[in-house]
Amino acid sequence: MATPALPTRVKTANDSDDDVVNEGDPSSTAGLLIERLQAWKHMCGYLENYISAVAKEQAGWAREHEKTVLKTLANPLREAHHFDSALGGVTGLFENLRANTQAQISLHTETSKNLTGSVLPILERLHAEIKNKNKEITNGAGKGSKAVDAARGNSQKHIELLGQQAAHFDSTGGKVSAHHDPYVLRRGVLHRLNKQMLEENNNRQDLIAVQNSFSQFEAHVIQTVQTALNSYNQFMSGQADRQKAMFGDVAATTSNIPLDFEWSGFLKRNQHVLVNPNAPMRTMNDVSFPNEKHRSTKPLVEGTLERKSRGMGALKGYSSGYYAVTPAGYLHEYKDNENFHKEPTPEHSLYLPDCIIGAVDGPKFTIKGKDSSGSKFGQKMAITSDFQFKAHTNSDAQQWHSVIASFANSGGSLPTSPVESRNITPIATRMEEPQTQGVTSAGPTPTSAKTPTSVQPTSATSATAPTSAGEAPHAGPSPNALEGGKLGEK
Repeated sequence: MATPALPTRVKTANDSDDDVVNEGDPSSTAGLLIERLQAWKHMCGYLENYISAVAKEQAGWAREHEKTVLKTLANPLREAHHFDSALGGVTGLFENLRANTQAQISLHTETSKNLTGSVLPILERLHAEIKNKNKEITNGAGKGSKAVDAARGNSQKHIELLGQQAAHFDSTGGKVSAHHDPYVLRRGVLHRLNKQMLEENNNRQDLIAVQNSFSQFEAHVIQTVQTALNSYNQFMSGQADRQKAMFGDVAATTSNIPLDFEWSGFLKRNQHVLVNPNAPMRTMNDVSFPNEKHRSTKPLVEGTLERKSRGMGALKGYSSGYYAVTPAGYLHEYKDNENFHKEPTPEHSLYLPDCIIGAVDGPKFTIKGKDSSGSKFGQKMAITSDFQFKAHTNSDAQQWHSVIASFANSGGSLPTSPVESRNITPIATRMEEPQTQGVTSAGPTPTSAKTPTSVQPTSATSATAPTSAGEAPHAGPSPNALEGGKLGEK
């Protein structure tokens, strides 16, 4: 037999402003728990209305009693889906109340005073406790959820920026600014995702703590309701045997509700929304994002190098740093290779196509160029400086030099005339051919690393050979060349 649909409650002008609250979002954990508190608060309000109506009508006639008291229970519970529909819970309690209220005949003034002075204060205090619990969650877990949303929005913003700059990299042939280098943006995305994970994990712990406290709080609510209705029974049972039996049934029904009955049913019905305390916490190992492995984010070579300090710091000698040559043609310097604890911003960025590289001198080599890591104004004011590097081994220096030289102008083969430089390829690297692993050079390796200006070409394709009219003066290496190679980490 189908159960008839219960009427829904319609807010009227007589409703107290106490019911005007911000509705939670049932799709989120915090919103669902806040909505559940609203259900308990409205349940408590139903009981308060019920006891108040009984107290007012005790001295009245039975017919008037039926009209006023039963009316408070005529509507179903608001947010009734939060309560178990099976008998033995809050829903069964209110069904029992409706049946017993229908049978009430007469009430007395003394009973009305007892109900007003003893039973109602219990429910009013419970109502206030539920309100305070609502504020506690709103100011605690609710703010944590907003922090998570903000962190997610920040991560998404930088992921979209990475996508835009990666596409810009492809469309412009790799000509991007240092700040918009996809390699730099990718590291920024990793930093923000790690911050997002921390916010999510902190919010998760807060929500788990709130969930665990709900069981005890709801047990307290049930106990308080039991106390109120037991007192209600004591006052009403003395009027007549019939009334005593009726209200005794109400109290018995309330007392038989297991303290975890509603909470256990709530967990089963909403396990797909509530946080699973046994689920593992998220880590960066499980994170992936768009363009994470885009070719523009893969360094051609990276690792540790030592750079000689400039100016007053020259007395300190060489200091170690982490360097990477990106497909965009930048040599970025970082203090270390750590992405999570701080923003990975380059200390220096050299745009290699505008730089001049000297010959290798053992493990050392020099790059002459301008630092482009600052603001646009700072970049305009930057002066050309010599950056002296030292690798761990001679072979490491040769490999760094080969990759950098494929972008930069060679100091040992530059012509003295600016007019002639338009027809000169500093290092004749044939990038039009299919790219293989490593750096392929059409010119010979300089015979002397200590005297870069005395290097002489040994073949027609040497670094000083002019290019054909249809050949570009210089082409950078394929982004796949030395992709992901790491040097100097020993």
